[in-house]
Amino acid sequence: MAFGLAHRALRPRVPLRHGEDDKHHLTSLEGLAALSLDALSSVAYGPEAIVVVLVAAGTGALTATLPITVVITVLLTVLVISYCQVIAVHPDGGGAYAVAKKSLGQRVSLLAAASLTIDYVLTVAVSLAAGAASLASAFPILSSHLLAVCLVLLALLTAVNLWGVAESARALMLPTVLFIVSMLGIVVMGILRSHPAAVVGAAHPVRATEALGVLLILKAFSSGCSALTGVEAIANGVPMFREPRIKRAQHTELMLGMLLGAMLLGMAYLIRRDHVAPRGGVTVLAQLAAGSYGTGWEYYATNLIVTLVLALAANTSFGGLPVLMSLLARDDRLPHLFGLRAERPVYRYGVVALALLSALLLNAVGGETHRLIPLFAIGVFTGFTISQIGLVRHWATEQPEGWLRRAVINGLGAVLTTGAGLVLLTTKFLEGAWAIVVAVPLLMLLFTRVQRYYTAAGEELGLGRIPSPPVRTMSLVIVPLGEVSRLAQRALTAALALGDEVVAVSVQAEPAKARALQDTWERWNPGVRLEIIDSPHRSLVQPMVAYVRREAGGGREIAVLIPEVEPRHRRYKMLQNQRGLLLATVLRARTDVVVCMMPYRLSV
Repeated sequence: MAFGLAHRALRPRVPLRHGEDDKHHLTSLEGLAALSLDALSSVAYGPEAIVVVLVAAGTGALTATLPITVVITVLLTVLVISYCQVIAVHPDGGGAYAVAKKSLGQRVSLLAAASLTIDYVLTVAVSLAAGAASLASAFPILSSHLLAVCLVLLALLTAVNLWGVAESARALMLPTVLFIVSMLGIVVMGILRSHPAAVVGAAHPVRATEALGVLLILKAFSSGCSALTGVEAIANGVPMFREPRIKRAQHTELMLGMLLGAMLLGMAYLIRRDHVAPRGGVTVLAQLAAGSYGTGWEYYATNLIVTLVLALAANTSFGGLPVLMSLLARDDRLPHLFGLRAERPVYRYGVVALALLSALLLNAVGGETHRLIPLFAIGVFTGFTISQIGLVRHWATEQPEGWLRRAVINGLGAVLTTGAGLVLLTTKFLEGAWAIVVAVPLLMLLFTRVQRYYTAAGEELGLGRIPSPPVRTMSLVIVPLGEVSRLAQRALTAALALGDEVVAVSVQAEPAKARALQDTWERWNPGVRLEIIDSPHRSLVQPMVAYVRREAGGGREIAVLIPEVEPRHRRYKMLQNQRGLLLATVLRARTDVVVCMMPYRLSV
């Protein structure tokens, strides 16, 4: 046994905490459900975004939908291949942030982190707002309560993710499968039909307001690129996959790329073939569903599934942003509490922070999707570009086998994503994109200030350096007491074990009670001296703080041991005075002494 030859069953095994075993991490299919719904659900608004722009040149311009979508699909292919490489190079997650930190320097990594943070928050807000709008289309009574619907969905999603990402992934498996089957069914059934089965929505007269030129095509391309949001989430969430994590994450990324590409190309073909233009009261996706399924139960089921998946697409951010925030916390760019995990593999502080930011954004826009769309996708295209450039530099520096081919792929992706991002920013700047230009530098400033604080604090604490040996000094333990009791006996017993000298201190407002306490103390004779402080104004905290400060000036180490009564049942806690907690708070704020709380638990 000493040489490791014992039978496997005889070897000692350390029991794992709940959430540490592999079953609480994601399989490839669970990863597709937990981290890909944002990208997959974008087929509900990506193709429509292209159509809305092109129709400004008349219905004849809609023929450009398919070639634009082909270019977007090529970009999608480049991004999927690139992020498979990101997963292999950075298995700890982080996506654009990890790439930038390693290859492009501190400032670019801060830009990547700020852009991704904004994109994740916007993803939650847009997905929930779009889901609420789709639900209101089916149930008009909800149209005046869009914000309330968004907040309820947000609260439910937050609760599920606080329970655990793996659990939320399993809850999302069925909606994801239904959505994929519905969307692929629209494509297959639509192609098999020679003409649409039904037409829904009110016809709008279409008047050409501009020519189909390069600028309009670029606008349509950049708008359609909103269908690519969420492609990076899998690379950000690699630590949540089961072993072998890299292969599982790469398989999930490839599945996402194939499914999304097939949906986009199929829908673009149907839009071109059937001349699908915007109509009143329905979305382009609803028109395609009616054209493939008719207006029977399949049509309504498809719309309800789309509504559900749009709402659940926000789960991508709940899987990605907390991991990114934990990486930032590890790099001293966010408070360290964002790096803490609960017993389940969940970064709960990150989940709560994302929920609060999303709730504030939804409140600011009243839950209206059209007010969020101009902000959408700019942040993620910044992340796309940074990832591509960072990997080009990585391949050029490391030069592994086949590095040139990989660098060319990433370089092409960088050019495409940079162009799309610039067009998107310039065309939507006045519509709200200016807010991103303001928010990104502010976030970068926040990260910098937090990192500066941790650097200064580490320098003052001498982190990384061996300090001088500790010096033994005399110590005094001060025990605040009100009267002689078992609580006093236990507090003094603990204090005698902690320090060289112990003194009990009592603050009394009435001389008669002070004399009675002194007499009782002398009869008890615990071997500890008693100091009584007169307080005519019936103040407890200020006289005690003044006494502690005075004693601390003598060069001794001072500890204050505060006994606190704790009832067995929480409902009785409010019956106990909270003077001990108040005293401890003030002492920590105004002195440098050691403050200890000693609980005395009652049986009632």
